[in-house]
Amino acid sequence: MSTALLTAFTCGWMTLPMSFFLDGEDGKIRCPATAYLIDHPKGLAIFDTGLGTRFERPVGTPYQSGADLESDALIGSRLTAIGVDPSAVKWIINSHLHTDHAGGNRDLPNATVVVQAREWEYAFAGEDKAYHLPEYDTGQPVLKVHGEHDLFGDGAVMVFPSPGHTPGHQCARVMTPTGVAVLAADCCNLRRSLDELKLPDHCFDTDQYLATLKMLRARERKGERIFFGHDPDFWAQVPQNKPLDLAART
Repeated sequence: MSTALLTAFTCGWMTLPMSFFLDGEDGKIRCPATAYLIDHPKGLAIFDTGLGTRFERPVGTPYQSGADLESDALIGSRLTAIGVDPSAVKWIINSHLHTDHAGGNRDLPNATVVVQAREWEYAFAGEDKAYHLPEYDTGQPVLKVHGEHDLFGDGAVMVFPSPGHTPGHQCARVMTPTGVAVLAADCCNLRRSLDELKLPDHCFDTDQYLATLKMLRARERKGERIFFGHDPDFWAQVPQNKPLDLAART
């Protein structure tokens, strides 16, 4: 079976109430907006694109509260810094279309967006203020999938539904040379989300969200490594800007 190299990037930061991730928790948390390059023999894909230009500030200027993005952290800049041409990216896999996951879609002008059909429909319904239409209504080609999808046709990159946070949330399972990664995004924000099966204070569907967490727990017990969507402690241990070695667990 083919494998793919996986590289992690930080594409912005957000400061949010802790209850946004764990219902009933006090305080705030500064958490990363994450993105991943998937380098497969048949082409390049990006899983989520982080925050976009509406949150951008010049490098070295004062930190912004809320959503914050230095210009060198745009997904296009992250790719260029490691020698990858953003125009060479073939696919964007959006876990969902919230602003911290689709904000950088425009940086990848030749990519086709892969999204669950249900997510695409819901994003255009205007019911959730976390969607920002100009970030995903870009004119890029869109592949609207229904359920599980084998991106390259060889099992190396499997997209699968993980609803609850939004109706069409999806994850990606990536077979790397050193192990299996599940890119969870917002269906599993923190390590505690999985360990405690604890939900955020807002869900599109709480039953679906809990079922998704239980599915991820089962995958983890089979040896798949879950990459949590917004966990700053977990993220501090993930090497950045170079292919990951899943065998070198921290």
